[in-house]
Amino acid sequence: MTEARSKRRAMTITDPRVMRALAHPARVAILQHLGSLGAGASATECAEVAGLSPSATSYHLRALARFGLVEEAPGRGDARERLWRTVNPALSVQAGPEAGPEARAAEEILVEAHLTRGLEQVRAWMARSGQEPAEWHEAALLSDSVLLLTAEELAALNAAVNELLEPYRRRNRGGVAPAGSRAVAVQYRAIPGD
Repeated sequence: MTEARSKRRAMTITDPRVMRALAHPARVAILQHLGSLGAGASATECAEVAGLSPSATSYHLRALARFGLVEEAPGRGDARERLWRTVNPALSVQAGPEAGPEARAAEEILVEAHLTRGLEQVRAWMARSGQEPAEWHEAALLSDSVLLLTAEELAALNAAVNELLEPYRRRNRGGVAPAGSRAVAVQYRAIPGD
């Protein structure tokens, strides 16, 4: 992937139809997978992540393509293999403060799908953590903090966290995984309290 493609600003999704299309758990998993890659992936490769058959995954990839979220990627030399990639590896969903009820409802459904996937990842880790090597068990972190921030400080904190994460994103590592590396789900949320 070119540096320009990996450094693009997040694509902001405001259309309720696109939000609803994204709210399917398989599509959340597929987009997360494709967004992490530096190259394309086949429907069969995406199927492993989504927990579906390759044909069902192809259906979801075509639906995501209709909404402009994925596109065909350059092949690997096998003309029979169709590869897909995200149009933009970073997506942001924002109904906005002036959004109507349809957009708010669609945003809520999509956020719920992402929260569900995150919770599933944490539960899967907890179920297998006892069998994990000590170094991974000790490196894992579940943290919950309440901070006292202004809106400007929160925006700065979010920017700093994103900057810290950026070099470790799979798509920014040149397709080369360091020895001993694993995919790690990092879930960061910063939401104002009441």
